[in-house]
Amino acid sequence: MRIFGKQQWTTQLILAMALSCTAMPGVAQAGKLQLKNLDKLADRAAEVNDVSLDGSLLQLAVGVLKASDDPDSKQLVDVIKDLKGIYVKNFEFDSPGQYSQADVEAIRSQLTGPGWQRVVTSFSKRSNERDEVYLLKNGDKINGVTVLVAEARELTVVNLVGAIDPEKLSELSGHFGVPGEVGDHSKPKLAPRKDGTKPRSATPEQKKENDDDNPME
Repeated sequence: MRIFGKQQWTTQLILAMALSCTAMPGVAQAGKLQLKNLDKLADRAAEVNDVSLDGSLLQLAVGVLKASDDPDSKQLVDVIKDLKGIYVKNFEFDSPGQYSQADVEAIRSQLTGPGWQRVVTSFSKRSNERDEVYLLKNGDKINGVTVLVAEARELTVVNLVGAIDPEKLSELSGHFGVPGEVGDHSKPKLAPRKDGTKPRSATPEQKKENDDDNPME
């Protein structure tokens, strides 16, 4: 999977600059997941994408984007300007069975805490793929997003901390290590309606069908 889109040079430059800096330790962020348990998968993976941007590193990324004359860079600034952290773990494997259900549950269990709400669930028996999108909500305000995609030969966790418009989540696809497929999983069901009502989620019938079909629940 190629994770960088049409702004490949911009996002690569930002990551190179940001990851060359040393971030000062900070206060734990609300909504930030503990993903260390996945680090062991790196030795088994054919491809690994591991991104951690927060604090001064994220501000550096915003500064680089603002300095660009590319209209798409300005659009990205609008998406990430209120974020406090971008964390991505993506592993691609040559064969199935390289990660366990316990690895996935270690992430999913953190998403049962106060404020987290699962808004998208999709499971395919044909491809053995499960996609989930969670929002961290404080009233009507969204303070974080987590996308969990578990496939037979690939595992992806995208954890965004801070205020973000779910309608714009797909615009991060292909940037900052966020896989392009993430936008495909989330955008249709997260887009707010024009009348201002809450984002769509699966109907009770759809949820029941997903649960019945999903042996990993």
